[in-house]
Amino acid sequence: MPAETVTHANPGDLFVHRNIANLCHPADDNTPSVFEYAVRVLKVDHVIVCGHYGCGGVRASLLPLSNELPHVNQRIAPLCALGEWYRVELDSFGELDARTNRLAELNVLEQVRLLRQTPIVRDREAPPLVHGSIFGLHDGLSKVLASG
Repeated sequence: MPAETVTHANPGDLFVHRNIANLCHPADDNTPSVFEYAVRVLKVDHVIVCGHYGCGGVRASLLPLSNELPHVNQRIAPLCALGEWYRVELDSFGELDARTNRLAELNVLEQVRLLRQTPIVRDREAPPLVHGSIFGLHDGLSKVLASG
């Protein structure tokens, strides 16, 4: 779904970057370069990490990895590690959908934490605020997970 639709923004009001499961992977220049451009060139004041419930990338991190998808496996490796870190909490949810949705929330919080720690944010005189939210594809509702 286009971010402008969800936020009721006009075309061009938002600078949007999408990737599998919102992962800001330090070994991949794509996300950091987009983030750097937004913060240092466009001088955005707010960055929003927006996940969504039922995320396929998050679900994949909870399932056995496929040898047929080595690039996807590499991309979601940090998410797999996050799932292991929260294994006890995630295992308390009986269904895979519930575990997926909780890990999607935890992942948004982790990506917000990581982005706030980057020199791109820290070194700017007036750092942007980094927020985290999650969107329900089934109901169209957005939930704030981290503000500021």
